Amino acid sequence: MDCCELRKVDEAMLPEIELMREEYLAADSEIAGAGPLQRLPDIEEWWEFTKKLEDPATVPENWVVSEQYVYVRTADQKILGTIQFRHYFNDFLEIYGGHIGYSVRPDERRKGYATRMLAACLERCRDFGLERVLITCNRNNEASRRTILANGGVYDKDVYYAPEDIYLERYWIYL
Repeated sequence: MDCCELRKVDEAMLPEIELMREEYLAADSEIAGAGPLQRLPDIEEWWEFTKKLEDPATVPENWVVSEQYVYVRTADQKILGTIQFRHYFNDFLEIYGGHIGYSVRPDERRKGYATRMLAACLERCRDFGLERVLITCNRNNEASRRTILANGGVYDKDVYYAPEDIYLERYWIYL
């Protein structure tokens, strides 16, 4: 298995993040765990937004203080996925989104990266002082469910998210 690292996003990563974004869009795949990366047309705009999320003084309304990470394969420095750690809940996150969102780029899926990326982020959550972490996934996302369970996820309940007409499964991971 390749050696990988969880790294906080920095400006030097933007060209590789843009390539990854294009891959997700070409595959018509959702980019979870990257804030508004999927819908913002300009990578620089996303970078500025990401920096605002890190500072309580600049967090936009309806968002929370968050840290943006990528999972990098050290052998070739390829960014394998994105993961966002949200320090606390707003009303939406408390029910539907949880502390962590993540995804693995389409051409690197089914290789165990999501499980290891989530485990690395859980260490950051523990270091931050959290005792438990809420993670949700679409009821139909078997890969995400397996990732959560492999990291000790304990099923809480299903919730219906009307705007997207989907059911989400809620899991707690005790640190």
